[in-house]
Amino acid sequence: MTAVDDVVQIRDLTKTYGSLAAVDGVSLTVRRGEVFGFLGPNGAGKTTTLRMLLGLIRPTSGTVSVLGRAAGDPKSLRRIGSLIEGPGFYPYLTGGTNLRTIARYAGVPASGVGPALEAVGLADRAGDKFGSYSLGMKQRLGVAAALLKDPELVILDEPTNGLDPQGMRDMRELIVDLGRQGRTVILSSHLMGEVQQICERVAVIDRGRIVSEGTVEQLRGETELELVATPSDTALATLRALTFVERVRVEDGRLLVSVGVRHTAEITRALVHAGVSVTGVRRAERELEDVFFDLTTHHDGSTDQKELSHV
Repeated sequence: MTAVDDVVQIRDLTKTYGSLAAVDGVSLTVRRGEVFGFLGPNGAGKTTTLRMLLGLIRPTSGTVSVLGRAAGDPKSLRRIGSLIEGPGFYPYLTGGTNLRTIARYAGVPASGVGPALEAVGLADRAGDKFGSYSLGMKQRLGVAAALLKDPELVILDEPTNGLDPQGMRDMRELIVDLGRQGRTVILSSHLMGEVQQICERVAVIDRGRIVSEGTVEQLRGETELELVATPSDTALATLRALTFVERVRVEDGRLLVSVGVRHTAEITRALVHAGVSVTGVRRAERELEDVFFDLTTHHDGSTDQKELSHV
């Protein structure tokens, strides 16, 4: 992957407030056209990092390159749409008027207001005052504002906050569609299931440091085939004799086999041929939420770090 494919490059980024390191030596890369998940517990440094990407906060040390320019460069900001920590609009103006005002300040045509409202499902409420909107509607209007500039890079901090299940589904589809259009999306979210469904790669930040980065599949790790088979000693010997089986372990009377998905049929066939009775077959996969808690639960037993929020 060459530098031209990297929309965001962060190297050794640090932000300190007195003796507190809110962000501590963060390095990560976001590639062009991907939906990138940025995860972390309450106070982990997510929003501080996103603010530095936009030039809203100056880093203590380290470098940030966004769309080939320094963070906060006006030429790159014209190509970025963002929603950080929740939308802020004039409560006495309608949703449509708020967006037209933002478009005027941003120097973009007001003709983009209609399509942006349509994209987030607010076209029929454009004439209602922002103050009358529900929390979910306010959140959707914030995403619409992020789309006004027809951006190459979209940064969304908790975009599904306050949405009902249908609204969350619509937002997921919108984010996936943004990726299909060739836009790059950085998504900060506390909903692990949501991230697992729509993000290609993720980074987990905890106490200001990146503790893991990779594809969702890489973070979830290998899957295991869970078998209930008797006699267990014959089953165990048969499995260990198969060259494509990486590892077999026994847990609570079940056989847990580390093996690729394509070998499931071969395994059951080999067991049956060996005279083994197979009464249960299930592929067990770790959920991203389980991985997240494993990465961010500390040895001191503290649980406050498990609480997720959009900070």
